[in-house]
Amino acid sequence: MATNTSQEFDSVIAVCKSLFIKKTKDYGTAWRILRPSSITDQIFIKAQRIRTLEEKKVSMVDEGIIPEYIGIINYCVMGMLQLEFADGDSYDLPLEQVERLYDEKVKLTKELMFAKNHDYGEAWRDLRISSLTDLILMKILRVKQIEDNAGQTLASEGVDANYQDMLNYSVFALIKLGLK
Repeated sequence: MATNTSQEFDSVIAVCKSLFIKKTKDYGTAWRILRPSSITDQIFIKAQRIRTLEEKKVSMVDEGIIPEYIGIINYCVMGMLQLEFADGDSYDLPLEQVERLYDEKVKLTKELMFAKNHDYGEAWRDLRISSLTDLILMKILRVKQIEDNAGQTLASEGVDANYQDMLNYSVFALIKLGLK
């Protein structure tokens, strides 16, 4: 079966971006008040819920795994954007700017995904979805440690690269779950 990773990626992102833009129209850019560490915690909550649903197979809230992965993708974009804004920057951003910035972050993340896919031969296609969840949780713990170290690393990539990896792992999971 032939695959078109670029098309699958774009299809998943279109769903995520559509929701992001709708929520921006509803709420504005209220997420701008969140510190990056708070965004990391939100991603953790979503990833932990996915893991719980994978293990228990029962949901007490009428939302499944797919909306949680979508949430991770959108929080990762928020996180990458927050890393670029300075303290004191306006919390209110025009919708057009939000959309442009969203596209820029996703474009950079997609480029990273293709570079890694070249080197790893799209190994993600052979992973279990639960492994992608675990990889996201591991990346979250790494980010929390980097944040606790005030962003300082000795031999590791920074928070933004980890957000990109979590976004890509979430896209992979959604592709594997059949979101189109």
